Amino acid sequence: MMPFLPVFLWTDILIYFLLSVITIAIFYIRKKPHLIAPWKLVFQRKRGVISVIILLTYVMIGLLDSVHFRPALESELPTDRQHYATEVITILDLMVMPLRQQVEKTYSAPLATRLFVREILPSASDKVNYDYAKLVYAGSHLKNDNEKWTDIRHIVWQSSFVAILLWLLFCTSTILYLKKRYDFTSIRHQYPLKTLSLVVLLLLLIGFNLSGLSSSYHVFGTDKVGQDVLYQTLKSVRTGLVIGTLTTLIMLPLALMMGIAAGFFRGWIDDVIQYIYTTLNSIPGVLLIAAAVLMLQVYMNNHPESFVTIAERADMRLLFLCIILGVTSWTGLCRILRGETLKLREAEYVLAARALGVSSFSILHRHILPNLMHIVMIAIVLDFSGLVLAEAVLSYVGVGVDPSMISWGNMINSARLEMAREPVVWWSLTAAFFSMFVLVLAANLFADVVRDAFDPRIQASS
Repeated sequence: MMPFLPVFLWTDILIYFLLSVITIAIFYIRKKPHLIAPWKLVFQRKRGVISVIILLTYVMIGLLDSVHFRPALESELPTDRQHYATEVITILDLMVMPLRQQVEKTYSAPLATRLFVREILPSASDKVNYDYAKLVYAGSHLKNDNEKWTDIRHIVWQSSFVAILLWLLFCTSTILYLKKRYDFTSIRHQYPLKTLSLVVLLLLLIGFNLSGLSSSYHVFGTDKVGQDVLYQTLKSVRTGLVIGTLTTLIMLPLALMMGIAAGFFRGWIDDVIQYIYTTLNSIPGVLLIAAAVLMLQVYMNNHPESFVTIAERADMRLLFLCIILGVTSWTGLCRILRGETLKLREAEYVLAARALGVSSFSILHRHILPNLMHIVMIAIVLDFSGLVLAEAVLSYVGVGVDPSMISWGNMINSARLEMAREPVVWWSLTAAFFSMFVLVLAANLFADVVRDAFDPRIQASS
């Protein structure tokens, strides 16, 4: 009997497919010197190293949250048929199971040991005791509240010591590997190894301190229903990455094919494509997304038998939202590629290829597309940032991801009423904003470095 039942959501399958394509592309690029040269420039810059490490950290969290399964239920008799839980969990849920299970009664501030609101407490005397109740899980090992900060300092010192030891092990193994395989002196001068080591140290310190503190406290506090905000923040990473990557995957082929075709062939093809994206741009995007999401919601309400679990229902809405965003967001890149293709088709090397009788497909493949890739790379990363922010806005207005799915947009949507309380419950909004800000900032820095590395005009002038 299997201890779990694998669950393959549509977004999981697309994520695995995208990961396979990226892996194949990496092996292909390694064999092409002209393709690997600009990527070396990306990793030779400090901003590139910092942004890549931060993005890889987010991607790792998202991948751990993309392996879904249903755990097996205990059977009373060995001959009983194996049954599985209706709740779908992930590897990330197993890794942070205490955060998931340690649910308090209601709000609690970051690193607090008592509730954020007062309530009537039981008292031995006849007097009414109206005070802040002690939390069930956070600080339960303390004898009194005065020991809290001493305990937190002890956990921070202990976690930081382990993080520094692992960092020293990482640095030592990296140096030994580079000395064995490459010329370490040239590598040290070409690549910012100090920056790499400092970023790894910072991430290790943050990760181990969060892990150590979260075992005894709610680091980012709890929300209205007592759920840990740090757990919600980690679970929101996958939603943001799925919105950004899968929507880009849907949008990119449309923008590439139509933009290049309109600019290269011109004539009636150009007119038809311009009519299509002009018509799409004339429709308010939010209204189109809202109409599509509401249509899907009606279908899911009328066909509940099509979705075995709540996770499958929420995943279908997320996938449909990615499709709608992809269909409505390709027009901007299409216009840019059309204008650049109109300029490239009049270049001397393209005219020479035409004079020699080279087919249009070969010209597009060998001359037009390679000279557009720097624009495509920049647009992909910038669109990713915009789509992550778009999810927050759409969830705020109620047409984003399913309410049962944890996302930064749903966290911000639930925090809007908390900001009107007195005193203000600020930690949910702050956690969602800061985690989303770091992801978007890293993506924008990466886009800037990619632009400098892939733009042939910048490379020619440098």
